[in-house]
Amino acid sequence: MHTVKHNYTTMPEPPRCTGSINTRELRFSRAMIFAIEEINNSTELLPGIKLGYQIYDSCASVPVAVHVAFQLSNGLDPVFYTSDNCSQSGMVMAVVGESGSTPSISMSRITGPFKIPQVSHFATCACLSNKQQYPSFFRTIPSDQFQADALAKLVKHFGWTWIGAVRSDSDYGNNGMASFLDAAHREGICVEYSESFYRTHPRSRIQRVADVIRRSTAMVVVAFAAFGDLRLLLEELSLEPSPPRQWIGSEDWVTDTELLKFSFCAGAIGFGIERSVIPGLRDFLLDLSPSKVAASPVLTEFWEDAFNCRLGKSAVTDKSVCDGTEDIKMLQSPYTDTSQLRITNMVYKAVYAIAHAIHKAVCQETNSTTQCDAFTRIESKELSLTTDSPDCFPCPKEFWPNAERDTCLPKPVEFLSYNEVLGIILAAVSVGGACLAIITAAVFYRHRTSPIVRANNSELSFLLLFSLTLCFLCSLTFIGAPSAWSCMLRHTAFGITFVLCMSCVLGKTIVVLMAFKATLPGSNVMKWFGPPQQRMTVVSFTLIQVLICTIWLVLSPPFPMKNLTIYKERIILECALGSAIGFWAVLGYIGLLAVFCFVLAVLARKLPDNFNEAKLITFSMLIFCAVWITFIPAYLSSPGKFTVAVEIFAILASSFGLILCIFAPKCFIILFKPEKNTKKHLMNKNQS
Repeated sequence: MHTVKHNYTTMPEPPRCTGSINTRELRFSRAMIFAIEEINNSTELLPGIKLGYQIYDSCASVPVAVHVAFQLSNGLDPVFYTSDNCSQSGMVMAVVGESGSTPSISMSRITGPFKIPQVSHFATCACLSNKQQYPSFFRTIPSDQFQADALAKLVKHFGWTWIGAVRSDSDYGNNGMASFLDAAHREGICVEYSESFYRTHPRSRIQRVADVIRRSTAMVVVAFAAFGDLRLLLEELSLEPSPPRQWIGSEDWVTDTELLKFSFCAGAIGFGIERSVIPGLRDFLLDLSPSKVAASPVLTEFWEDAFNCRLGKSAVTDKSVCDGTEDIKMLQSPYTDTSQLRITNMVYKAVYAIAHAIHKAVCQETNSTTQCDAFTRIESKELSLTTDSPDCFPCPKEFWPNAERDTCLPKPVEFLSYNEVLGIILAAVSVGGACLAIITAAVFYRHRTSPIVRANNSELSFLLLFSLTLCFLCSLTFIGAPSAWSCMLRHTAFGITFVLCMSCVLGKTIVVLMAFKATLPGSNVMKWFGPPQQRMTVVSFTLIQVLICTIWLVLSPPFPMKNLTIYKERIILECALGSAIGFWAVLGYIGLLAVFCFVLAVLARKLPDNFNEAKLITFSMLIFCAVWITFIPAYLSSPGKFTVAVEIFAILASSFGLILCIFAPKCFIILFKPEKNTKKHLMNKNQS
């Protein structure tokens, strides 16, 4: 780029190029025109539609490339489209280029947010594969990651373990060399030096790099550099002969015929893009009539530079006027050299890739004929359901993309079922607990006339065992796929059965207290808490919970819900609470009764009696409260189906705590210590 010093008193000049033309890049641009004309003349690809183009010279300069990118993003000058035959006035559908990685990165930063596809034929930096940073960047050339690994294996293959390294001080050179050095380290290759330079650096910087190469002991130099940069370094090295070096080249320069003039690079080895043949391209490149040349400033510059003459009055005065005898077929130039079409083929493929994408968007095949609508308004972000598409569409909420990210698959639905180990274990424990309660009730019924059963309020004991059976069985409603009825049943059944259980325990605790109060002289307190009052207490406490559950179900009942937020890759089928207030009111009421039972049991725990239930109730309430206090944080933090498992565990643990603490000691005496199940032992209050 032509550099100017700004005086800040006049408008700065627009950026422009200076120096000699790069005839290889000219061939690339002419190959693009060739491909476009081929497509426009095709009856199969985009029939009836003509592609237009504009070519910009970035001078391999980031500021100029950025300037061009802004022009493309803003839209072309609408004056250019004066005909009604153009449907996309001023709109750029895609960009072919840039050749360099650094300008491509700068352009992609600008065109990316506008979803303008950019297809590069020569930008190989591995960093450009990052779709998050460069969503609309594509290329027809492989990433440097592959080349770096291959170069390291190549060096290792020849047994060169002591090398030097030079690179372009650009995204291409720095990223490529970093990948190569990592690969070389893995291969056991040692690097004597690693130097960077760029074509715009002062000559002293390039001289310093040349001196490092001359003084080094490494006979092998790996150059991950752009052609324009390396040419300057080789010119500097040619000024002062240096010991022969084996050069290892990256694809940017190793196949460029212009570097053959440096004799010490004639034996360079490296990797190149596969050669190809483009039929008709050579004839197109050589078909330059004087009128075509004169109509293009770029071709005019090329012609004058190639034949050292001037066309008309545009040339400098020290050159002779071109007389028309100039024969481009006899010209030895990278422009005319089609023997190794490598990168040129990448340009050709880039144009066809864009054309095929537009074809799929605006053309339809019916009855073996193709119809294309030139006036179809397509968005540039639309070029498919394939890998590396510039704009992904999200799968529906209940679907999840496959590994290739090109198909949406239904998310698996997850809930605590009877078909998994956890569900089977919890169901088995629930049924086992219910059987244990029934067996205990059978033992009590078989010995219902024994002193230990009669002394501990047999009616409330049987009612408590019945409620415990229901508590164990209600946990089964939490297993299986949630439905509208199961969601309402599981929470209300759990709330009511546990309150029935707590009411029985509370009634038994009050009976213990009243019984010892009745032994005091002149006390007739038991007539105020006889069997009718005990039944009324149980019914009253239970009806309050029934009322709470009824209000909950009427106003905002629990309902089945597909939880899509906990896990992105699967659906959790669970019961939503409906009203959180209703759920915590049910739990809170159970907790209130449990605390009340615990306080009364603590007050009665030291009353003398061998069969005083207060001690047993105290232990059972301790376990009950401990289980449900730890349940709250575990419930709130457990994800998915484990929330249900935690609730079932709390139900089972508290139920087992009640049945084991209250009934296990009595069953042990009834079955294994019948000598203690006597009225004499019951009345012996001093015996522990």
